[in-house]
Amino acid sequence: MVPSFVQELYNITQLIELSEEANLMRINYPSTRVINKQLDELIQLPIYSISPEALRDYEENYFEKRCQGSKTLIEQAKERIPGGVQHNLAFNHPFPLVITKAAGHELTDIDGNVYFDFLQAGGPTVLGSNPPEVREEVIKLLQDCGPSTGLFHEYEYKLADLIASRIPTVDQFRMLGSGTEACMAAIRVARLATKKKHILKMGGAYHGWSDQLAYGIRVPGSKFTQAHGVPWTMFRYVDEFRPGDLADLERKLRLKKLHGGTAAVMIEPIGPESGTWPIDQAFLKGVEKLCRRYGALLIFDEVVTAFRISDRGASGLFGIDTDLTVFGKVIAGGYPGAGGLGGKKEYLKYLAAGIQNGDKVHKALIGGTMAATPISCVAGYHTIKRIIETGACEYAGKMGNRLTDGLKALVQKYDLPFVAWNEGSVCHLETVGTMHFSINWSKPWTIPGILKETSIRKKEMEYMGAAYTAEGLITLAGSRLYTSAAYTPELIDEALTRFERVLQKVVKK
Repeated sequence: MVPSFVQELYNITQLIELSEEANLMRINYPSTRVINKQLDELIQLPIYSISPEALRDYEENYFEKRCQGSKTLIEQAKERIPGGVQHNLAFNHPFPLVITKAAGHELTDIDGNVYFDFLQAGGPTVLGSNPPEVREEVIKLLQDCGPSTGLFHEYEYKLADLIASRIPTVDQFRMLGSGTEACMAAIRVARLATKKKHILKMGGAYHGWSDQLAYGIRVPGSKFTQAHGVPWTMFRYVDEFRPGDLADLERKLRLKKLHGGTAAVMIEPIGPESGTWPIDQAFLKGVEKLCRRYGALLIFDEVVTAFRISDRGASGLFGIDTDLTVFGKVIAGGYPGAGGLGGKKEYLKYLAAGIQNGDKVHKALIGGTMAATPISCVAGYHTIKRIIETGACEYAGKMGNRLTDGLKALVQKYDLPFVAWNEGSVCHLETVGTMHFSINWSKPWTIPGILKETSIRKKEMEYMGAAYTAEGLITLAGSRLYTSAAYTPELIDEALTRFERVLQKVVKK
């Protein structure tokens, strides 16, 4: 039975959804009910993927013949680097590519092969890779100051002021070294500010790789099963709730109220894993109201969305009153040191550095000698400034619309069960629905089966990603694509021609 308060929220949010429909359509924001229904249907079907013959042809005639430099260097790297590469985005079938040049919409590998860049370093390069107007400012800094000093630099203020003046829910901002660090800081601040213990995160969401937030990642309901190397005791005060389910969230908040209370509810504002399980503005409004009712802080993890789907952040775009906002990726313009935490002044006081003469409060244990370096702040400031001045978020979103509309047409043309949608410049082409499975712990015998199924489908994603790569298209895991302001309609159309060459080789497995 749905609690009356939650039913009231659903009634309110349905009205919000209708009143905001026209505004959301300008970024092609999907109907989450429709998309999730299509994804539910997709995972019930047999797997459709690149044919074994086509995959073998790509492996033999593209990767083996045209990517020998990458293959050789990766084999050498395996002797000194575990697995041969340094981060998850670089693990690709049949072997990782070695990229030597990034400019605008293009990536070039060590063998001279050129690709359309729909990876965008995982999202930060909204302007495109290595924009000259930002690079020139970085070079100017390096000639005068150097990348780091350990002391204060004027661009630390300039960047913080620019972010706080643009994102409606941010009064103050503190730079950190990564999104993972910023997420860790956010939950420490929330616990200090509320004097409560528990953190509720959306199931399936990725908030970095810290011990506590490794709970419930990738597959909603997975709890600790994906957190290898982390003792179960680390999750005593962390729990997850089902994406888009206000009733489940309310139940968890009620339960935690009896055991120390909930310090914060933490979510990605377009859904887990950059919207692979999409949620909508109506749900976000409901979460905001539940947080106020139970005295929990609302934390938006905007590592991907801030200055990408909107230069006002998702909180500004959707009109959500967040308490804390996690930043990453774009915050340093694609340069190292890409993380930070912003929010209301009453909460950021728990993050103040140095000797303070004001509020006598305990400060969160936060460090980072290489956080807020001059190079990261200069790059971040000029990147964000350029994004705002040129309307890059809106333009990149239009390119995302064009790409998604073209992919939908191709899916229909070849009668495939695939699901394509986008939230502005964050685009999805789900071919096997790996991220849409969830675990029901009331039926524990299903857990091994679901984890095995997602593993099988992940392998097919890698095969599709390899086929895209061989056609000159770099994607994220073969299912997620980011557009940037460096694209033009003509380039998107050329990319769609290449996608078609892959999709016409898809068969039922």
